[in-house]
Amino acid sequence: MAITAGMVKELREMTGAGMMDCKKALTETNGDMDAAVEFLRKNGQAKAEKKAGRIAAEGLCRVAMDGDKAAAVVEVNSETDFVAKNEDFQKFVEDVAVQAVKSSAADLDAFLAEAWGPDASKTVKDALVDKVAVIGENLNIRRFEKVVAENGCVVSYVHGGGRIGVIVEADTDVVNDGVKEALTNIAMQVAALSPKYVSTADVSEEYKAHEKEILMAQIAQDPKMEGKPEKVIEGAVTGRLNKELKEVCLLEQTYVKAEDGKQTVSQYIAQVAKENSANLSVKKFVRFETGEGLEKKEENFAEEVAKQMGM
Repeated sequence: MAITAGMVKELREMTGAGMMDCKKALTETNGDMDAAVEFLRKNGQAKAEKKAGRIAAEGLCRVAMDGDKAAAVVEVNSETDFVAKNEDFQKFVEDVAVQAVKSSAADLDAFLAEAWGPDASKTVKDALVDKVAVIGENLNIRRFEKVVAENGCVVSYVHGGGRIGVIVEADTDVVNDGVKEALTNIAMQVAALSPKYVSTADVSEEYKAHEKEILMAQIAQDPKMEGKPEKVIEGAVTGRLNKELKEVCLLEQTYVKAEDGKQTVSQYIAQVAKENSANLSVKKFVRFETGEGLEKKEENFAEEVAKQMGM
């Protein structure tokens, strides 16, 4: 039976698999659409292994909540932004996030070995392999983190359609709409300004020593500081370090919605606590950004499609 472009397009829309994979499946099954779908599914494992060497640096972050006491953020990577916009892929990432918030796994290996929520006959890894077969790209569940509030609540925020996922945990004796709204604002702050620590008290001495070393090297090359007494140089280093810590510590940052442009996050929290008669403090935050730290492969999608189709 002659395999037409329309048939290939239909199978691709049904399965999300690659164009050439769809063409091969239809050829092998003499144009039988149902058999072609089964062919693609049965070849899932081999496809996953073949694609495992490709860089998956695009994708999505998603957060799942369990009431206001627990939340989990996950990052699932794909090779292309095109797939990250695929509804089937987005649903899979949402399912992974739900799996994570219900999970008791201590690490990624244990998480991948768990029974898959939507189909307990499979593991999470099996579900991932199946999705690779359907979508036709290397996919990777890169990381997850679950946060459980012991003395307060958690809130979440997802930015840019899934580019950044944030969880904020607070200790509070009052959990109401006002407190949750304020914590969501803080989660947006975390997404926008990417702090490294909650407060200066959380900054390790190792980090401070490393930054001091860098600042000392910078000052040594500053003509204005040449010949200055050691006490002056030390003061300059301390001043610059304190300024840097205000940028990397959440509570020290200027609150992005501050009406006066000066209010810090710490002052904002104190204001909200007073307004709601609450003992309120930020205990922890988690921020995932899609692809951070991964090498991204630059490709021309149109050229790739033309190459695959022999054009």
